[in-house]
Amino acid sequence: MVSPQQHHDHVYDLKLLSVGPGHVTGSDVVHDLTGLDLAMKLHYLKAVYLFSSHAAEGLTIMNMKEPMFCWCNDYFMTCGRIKRSEPSGRPYIKCNDCGIRVVEGVCDKTLDEWIEMEDGSRWNLLVYHRVIGPELSFSPLVYLQVTWFKCGGISLGISWAHLLGDAFSVSDFVNNWGRCMATLKANGSPTVAPRSQTTVPKPQPLSAKQVNHVGDLWVIANNCKMETFSFNLTTQHLSNLEDEHNPVSAFNLICALIWRSIAKFREGFEPQVVTVCRKDPNHDNNILGNTQVIRSIKADFSVVESDLNKLASLIAGDQNQGRDERNMIEASVEKDNGLTDYIIYGSNLTFVNLVNAGLYEMELKGKKPRFAYYSIQGVGDEGAVLVLPGPPPQGSTVIMAADEAIW
Repeated sequence: MVSPQQHHDHVYDLKLLSVGPGHVTGSDVVHDLTGLDLAMKLHYLKAVYLFSSHAAEGLTIMNMKEPMFCWCNDYFMTCGRIKRSEPSGRPYIKCNDCGIRVVEGVCDKTLDEWIEMEDGSRWNLLVYHRVIGPELSFSPLVYLQVTWFKCGGISLGISWAHLLGDAFSVSDFVNNWGRCMATLKANGSPTVAPRSQTTVPKPQPLSAKQVNHVGDLWVIANNCKMETFSFNLTTQHLSNLEDEHNPVSAFNLICALIWRSIAKFREGFEPQVVTVCRKDPNHDNNILGNTQVIRSIKADFSVVESDLNKLASLIAGDQNQGRDERNMIEASVEKDNGLTDYIIYGSNLTFVNLVNAGLYEMELKGKKPRFAYYSIQGVGDEGAVLVLPGPPPQGSTVIMAADEAIW
């Protein structure tokens, strides 16, 4: 096992700069955050894209930086900084063109060596990450790290404040950067997800948990040590699973297996409620925001003793179980004008379906990523599971953030 310090030595010579829109956004432009955005403010998304030396050949940080000015014209809100309204104190984004932070580093490993390393914490070295605060007006919302490998390959790492949008927004954001590098022309400004106007429904959402007020340092305090790890499921694994439990989908079966396994580990304290996040079927790639469907699902039976098909069907909603709680979360945040702090991921055991998030649509010089990796920073104590597509034509990758004592 390689120690964290030894891992840290593998990526070095970090250089930081900022890149903003090529055109001035304008004075007094703001991006109002919805209640759902603010419910996500303690969560951060991390994305890593690995490209072979063929895709990176001839690239320099300067010719990667040039298209960013055009790219940031479209996503000018990602270049802003958090401010608070007076006198309410509600956070919003001031679109002041302060820019995203770009970091360049060097790795002493080849891509093959990096992929074969077993410690899941190594991915953090490819994503420069800082939480928002305590100086809100000086905290970038997006970090982009470019890491050059010894073999000539390259890593693109994104740290993204979840209040800007969900993983589907991150994927669209990165894919559009690839198009900008190919054409030096962006696709036009993305639409911001509409703000919901609603009264507080009863009962309160099961998928959101209120936490102690964090002030201006936007990070949660866990009650246990959290670790992130992953494992791969081949196409054959998934095929066997689906054949055995036809017609339930692989995602629902994977979630059912993990849910039941965790229930067994907890010995009498099995989780009866889980949260499932999926892409909104009406999602528009030009929409920036937190638009994913968030459902809470409650089992009124023993999870440990449950038939796998029954549990998977419950997750799928085949029994009309589980409500979309987005409006309920929005309303709960709005009743305190956005000043109460919540978490979504890890408030219950949380499953996130990113299989159709377009993670392999990003291209460098016409080449797709060799591997794409997403994770979430700021997961609550109950843990979260992300199911991602594996590199074509392989199966899926399952990434977990959980109390290491449970796993």
